[in-house]
Amino acid sequence: MTKSNFPILSQKPVNPCQQGQLIEIDITDLADTGDGIGRFEQLVVFVPDTVPGDRVAVRLQQVKSTYATAKLETLIKLSEHRIRPNCIVADKCGGCQWQHVNYDYQLKTKQNQVIQALERIGGFSDLPCDEILAGKIDNFPQFLGYRNKATYPLARSVAGQVQAGYYQKGTHKLVNLNQCPVQDPRLDPLLKDVKEDIHWMKWPVYDEKEHTGEVRHLSLRIGRRTGEILLTVIARTGDLPGLETQASDWLKSYPKLVGVCLNINAAKTNVIFGSETRCIAGRPFLREEFAGLEFQLRANTFFQVNTEAAEGLLQVIAAELNLQGNEILVDAYCGIGTFTLPLAKQVQIAIGLEVQPEAIAQAELNAQLNDLTNVTFHVGTVEELLPQLGLKPDIVLLDPPRKGCDRTVLETIKEMQPNRIVYVSCKPATLARDLKFLCENGDYKLVRVQPADFFPQTSHVECVAFLVKQ
Repeated sequence: MTKSNFPILSQKPVNPCQQGQLIEIDITDLADTGDGIGRFEQLVVFVPDTVPGDRVAVRLQQVKSTYATAKLETLIKLSEHRIRPNCIVADKCGGCQWQHVNYDYQLKTKQNQVIQALERIGGFSDLPCDEILAGKIDNFPQFLGYRNKATYPLARSVAGQVQAGYYQKGTHKLVNLNQCPVQDPRLDPLLKDVKEDIHWMKWPVYDEKEHTGEVRHLSLRIGRRTGEILLTVIARTGDLPGLETQASDWLKSYPKLVGVCLNINAAKTNVIFGSETRCIAGRPFLREEFAGLEFQLRANTFFQVNTEAAEGLLQVIAAELNLQGNEILVDAYCGIGTFTLPLAKQVQIAIGLEVQPEAIAQAELNAQLNDLTNVTFHVGTVEELLPQLGLKPDIVLLDPPRKGCDRTVLETIKEMQPNRIVYVSCKPATLARDLKFLCENGDYKLVRVQPADFFPQTSHVECVAFLVKQ
């Protein structure tokens, strides 16, 4: 028997697909990254800018053993869920993933993402999942013009003009914008005019490769209810000749503009805001009304970008808890007290925990503004602060970052044994993981799940889960 006749038992199957290959596939699903999903041979293929129901020709880019990424080449058959984008640069701009997807189908997909994560990762069945909540104005879904804050990187064109916008998908090439359909339309005039003023002021625009230049980003924030606007220029060192005069001119030109700030960020980083912010003209904050309370928001204050959707989710939380006024509530990861303060009006004691000192200072100020004396705030990590409270809360509200809760936080909660847990999440996978741990051994029972769409035109989904002690 020759060598070639011996059977090869250990060799792995060779993937017949190669980078650069052109293939045709049907798109059958949407990933939580926003990409469409199709299948070819043994591969799962991820394709941006596609919709379930599309038949497409795509060119393979990265090819792995079980999956591949691909670029859309031709739309052979259009899905019934595909629509014409509301933005003229939707196919280039990396700000949105789903401008081409019908909004009803966006909502259905996000609800399914939550259910699938809780079933597959959390191991839950017969989920008590409500229909996804969408932000509304005058009882109509608000899927455009909803963002109360937008921060744009700046660049110069080949012709030397100052540009502001978002990076093209998968690149650091800026897509220049004069307006954005998902931001509050009252910010559009400032976006167009301010970048022209920066051009005429001849301020050097930051070059991230060389770490030279000055102006890095332009940040615009608006109070949805008050209409007050805050403008922040983010610069490398702050050496911007004539800034004070220009800031005063901006205040005169835009009646709703209440403050112009300068943020200094000298670091070689993709983090937008530095640690130092100066008020150049007007005041360093805008006023906003939320859930019947007045809030002060500064340039880098974290506040949900979709005011209406956040308020809708808070109403769901308050209704589900049916507070009687004698409860002790702990709000972990409380930020500036966005949920803590409205709920404090309905409980005996409210306690907020937050690692950012600036956020706690804002929370305490907002509590004073609204004459709320039954709420206290503590600076530090939830892992450190929660065991030190020395009390048993009736309710623990969790609103962690995308990575979810540290395991020690969940263990402490199980030791404290609050009667109810409210878990607000912006990532279904980590929500499912943490709920699985909390419900292990029958300690807690998942009684309700409410998805919410805080970010229309993107693949991101918010969710709140309610647990009761068994």
